[in-house]
Amino acid sequence: MAHIVVLGAGLGGAIMAYELREQVRKEDKVTVITKDPMYHFVPSNPWVAVGWRDRKEITVDLAPTMARKNIDFIPVAAKRLHPAENRVELENGQSVSYDQIVIATGPELAFDEIEGFGPEGHTQSICHIDHAEEARLAFDRFCENPGPILIGAAQGASCFGPAYEFTFILDTALRKRKIRDKVPMTFVTSEPYVGHLGLDGVGDTKGLLEGNLRDKHIKWMTSTRIKRVEKGKMVVEEVTEDGTVKPEKELPFGYAMMLPAFRGIKALMGIEGLVNPRGFVIVDQHQQNPTFKNVFAVGVCVAIPPIGPTPVPCGVPKTGFMIESMVTATAHNIGRIVRGFEADEVGSWNAVCLADFGDQGIAFVAQPQIPPRNVNWSSQGKWVHWAKEGFERYFMHKLRRGTSETFYEKAAMKFLGIDKLKAVKKG
Repeated sequence: MAHIVVLGAGLGGAIMAYELREQVRKEDKVTVITKDPMYHFVPSNPWVAVGWRDRKEITVDLAPTMARKNIDFIPVAAKRLHPAENRVELENGQSVSYDQIVIATGPELAFDEIEGFGPEGHTQSICHIDHAEEARLAFDRFCENPGPILIGAAQGASCFGPAYEFTFILDTALRKRKIRDKVPMTFVTSEPYVGHLGLDGVGDTKGLLEGNLRDKHIKWMTSTRIKRVEKGKMVVEEVTEDGTVKPEKELPFGYAMMLPAFRGIKALMGIEGLVNPRGFVIVDQHQQNPTFKNVFAVGVCVAIPPIGPTPVPCGVPKTGFMIESMVTATAHNIGRIVRGFEADEVGSWNAVCLADFGDQGIAFVAQPQIPPRNVNWSSQGKWVHWAKEGFERYFMHKLRRGTSETFYEKAAMKFLGIDKLKAVKKG
């Protein structure tokens, strides 16, 4: 019997546990360790922040579903991973030993790297359901006394899509409240151009997003670094392509939502051979750590180098479908390893993304996510908004049932010609 631990139960971790249960042997034990027993559908956080969703609509209690799937569930945060000893030390003093472990913790949010940044400072966040609820309260207060709005992503950020989504969702929400005319809006980003997304663009994301910003009378600033945030004021500096830093600018705001840079969680930080200096887990093509062969990682916690140099640092996003391809490859590989074989599957790392704008949206497909690509496509329309709502309902249903991949999802992917796996032939 093998014991496989999944550390984390977010988008990647929960599905990871379900797929492992299907891939490993009946006698093998699967355990999930997570600091939060409740799953929150993060892609819906922008809707929560303007009052279009509430917590209960996007929350799943994982314990009953895990029990039905014969998966042990420990809702206690990890204090330290000890990969040389094959064990996880928990905050309550307990230790859990393992034969194989999959790290799916997601990131730590690095608000502290900028003075006055984040929910404990002067800007809002939609990275967590708690933050989104705080952002909603702040938005309601703002609407009583409207003024300038700043939205965007800080230096080192690797998740740009939600910033664009929230910009246009706010525009829609303000128009519905009939106060858009009182609110100057500016999009502030570390990207070298609008629509870069940390991916050097996908299809015509540059043209589509610039066009939408222009149509909605939203100004933008690119290659911008945030120096500090004070109450009602953000101090920024723009960096040119040759590295020249322009004079500081002070941007006034009545409401600001800025996405932070990410880093690895404290339980992993500084473990030589496991993580890079930012605490992200180093993996090979099989999602397997080269130093500790029984350690795998999926999702935002995985180390991926930037696409290329940019005037202000930009990370590479780990989109939902990309994460699912990591999960499927890892489940297949661990299933083989517990049976005495070698890992032989590689995630396709394709990206299929739906960015909602409140009444329409932009979709893009990148195969693979990191260029050069075989497919490089983007489009816009009201159908994207409807598709995002449909996906929310579908994914929540899947989590509540404990299903890793339904027949309908497999059929849809086959119809679109999208594969989650690349088979690697040995010898």
